[in-house]
Amino acid sequence: MAQDLRTFLERLEAERPEHFVRVKEPLDPKFEVSAVVEELNRRPTAPVLFAEQIAGSPFPLVSNLLADRDRIAYMMGVPREALIPEFNARAARRLEPVECAEAPWREQVFEGKALDCTRLPVPTHFEQDGGPYLTAGLVVARDPALGVHTIGHHRMMLKGPRRLGISLHSRRHMWEYFRKAEELKRDLPAAVVLGVHPLVSLGASVFPPPPNMDKFESVGAMLGEPLEIARVGDLDMWAPRGAEIVIEGRILHAAREPEGPLGEFTGYASGRGTENLFEATRLWCRHGAIFQNILAGMSAEHCLLCAFPREALVTNILRRTIPTLRAVHVPLRATGAFVCFLSLRKTMEGQARQAILAAMGADHYFKLVVVVDEDVDVFDAEQVLWAVATRAQADRDFLIVADAPGTLLDPSARVAEGGQHPLTAKVGIDATKPLSGFAGTLSLPGAARDKARAILRAAGLPIGS
Repeated sequence: MAQDLRTFLERLEAERPEHFVRVKEPLDPKFEVSAVVEELNRRPTAPVLFAEQIAGSPFPLVSNLLADRDRIAYMMGVPREALIPEFNARAARRLEPVECAEAPWREQVFEGKALDCTRLPVPTHFEQDGGPYLTAGLVVARDPALGVHTIGHHRMMLKGPRRLGISLHSRRHMWEYFRKAEELKRDLPAAVVLGVHPLVSLGASVFPPPPNMDKFESVGAMLGEPLEIARVGDLDMWAPRGAEIVIEGRILHAAREPEGPLGEFTGYASGRGTENLFEATRLWCRHGAIFQNILAGMSAEHCLLCAFPREALVTNILRRTIPTLRAVHVPLRATGAFVCFLSLRKTMEGQARQAILAAMGADHYFKLVVVVDEDVDVFDAEQVLWAVATRAQADRDFLIVADAPGTLLDPSARVAEGGQHPLTAKVGIDATKPLSGFAGTLSLPGAARDKARAILRAAGLPIGS
C-alpha cells in the first residue's frame, strides 16, 4: 500500500466523498480551524477537513483523519464490527521497518535564518489555550542506551521560529529516553513528523512495546506491511518515509520553560506538563507539503485516538477470564476517558462484578464501569441507560470503590495530603438480567422488520440495511 498521506486523501475523496470536505475559503489558524472541525463533527461521518488556505502560511491543513470508526475500518479493509479484533491482531504483531535511501520530505530543507516554524499553520485551538499548538506531530527519538526508536504524540507549543515547548507527561518511552540523556548531561536528538498516513498515527498510539523493541515495528504491523523509513539529516535516527514534514532538532537537557495550558479530551484546559524545550535545527518538507492537525479538547479525533486503544486493551484483558465478552466501548467524547461500557453473555451470577473489577484494574482512568447483557448495544448510550434504569437496583447492583488511583486530568479528583497522585472514587453498575425469571424484552419477527425496511426504501426514505 502507499504509505503517504496524499495518496490516502485522494483515495478517500474519490471512494468515500461523504468522509471528505474541502474548504477553499481562507481560515484563520486562531480558532477558525477549530470551529470548522467542531461543525464537521456534528455530521454522521465526522468528515476529514482539507483546508486549502490558512492565513499567514503557505501550507494547506488537514484535520479529523481518525475521527470516525467506519473510516478507520475502511483504512484497515475490514467491516466495522471487525475493527477491534483486527486492531488487536495487528497490535500483537511486529514487522521490522525497511530503510529507504530517498524520501519525498527531503525535497526542500530550511535551516539557519531560513528556518521558521511560525510559517507552519499551527492552530490556536481554544480561548483557554496558552498559544498555538502542534497536536498531530509524531515525535521520534532513539533510546540513548539501547538504540531502539520510539514514536508518539506529544503536545508542542509553538514559542518561536526554532523553539517549541514539549510535554513528556505520559512518562513512557520518550520520557525515559530523555531521562537517560539528561543523566549524561546531553540533549536528546529528536524529530517531529507531520503529515503521515493515518494508520501511522494509529500505530504510534498503540500501547508501548517492551523497552528493547523498536516501535517502528508496531507502526508497520498497524499498516499491515513494514514501515518505510529514511534517515533524518545529521541525526542518528530515522523517520517515516511517507511524511510531508520533518522537523529535525533536539530536546534540551538543561532548559525548562512553562508550557500550556491546552484543551484536553476531558473538556477542560490542562496545564500539566514537563516543561521541556525542543530546539529545531532543520525543517524538511515536500513541495506543497500538507500540515496535519488534531483538534484538541473533546473533538471526535482526539477522543477516538484516546478511546480506541483503551477499548482494545480492555477487550484483551477481559477476554482472558470472560470469554463471553461481546463488546467494549469507551464513550470518551461525552465522558472524558472516565466511563466504560461492557456487554457480555452472562453464564453465571457475579460475572458482571468480575468484569467491573477487571476493567477498573485495566485502566486507572475509569470512574464508571457499566456491564450490560449482549442484547444491549454499548455504542448506543440510550440503550445502556435503559438497561441501567430497568435491570439495576442501586442497593444491590452498584459497587463503589473509594480512594482508587485517578488522574490529574480529572478536575474532581483529590490529592491526599502529602501525596503526589490523585485519588478518585469508582462506581461499577451491574445492569445485567438475572439468569432466570426476568421479564422478556419486546421484539418483532425479523421478516416483519425486513419487509418494513424494503417498503420504506422503495418510498425513497434513507433506511439502513
